[in-house]
Amino acid sequence: QLQLVESGGGLVQPGGSLRLSCAASEFTLDYYAIGWFRQAPGKEREGVSCISSSDGISSSDGSTYYADSVKGRFTISRDNAKNTVYLQMNSLKPEDTATYYCVAGGYCSGYVCEDVDPFKTSQGTQVTVSS
Repeated sequence: QLQLVESGGGLVQPGGSLRLSCAASEFTLDYYAIGWFRQAPGKEREGVSCISSSDGISSSDGSTYYADSVKGRFTISRDNAKNTVYLQMNSLKPEDTATYYCVAGGYCSGYVCEDVDPFKTSQGTQVTVSS
């Protein structure tokens, strides 16, 4: 059973914005690095962004990382009170069209979330950027 619930995808025109949400009810997201991946038809899955844990226990400090293709346009953030991580996507381009997934893992290796728990992943949400 997948333990992350994702929402916020949809159809948007180029230049538009969407915000994806990734929520958990069975564990605390702040104890994990959270990453966003995407996969377009016919392409391999690619990392988009990662935010390290900010639990105050490890050396992690909630640092954020982005793939070059989305840097300056996407923002990853946490709302610990809501146990939710967001991916704000602005200035969307047709090449951003893909199914987006969030995952919980052990750490960020740059913008890629590593040591992912296979059950701590989402069902995926479609983002389509088209006029």
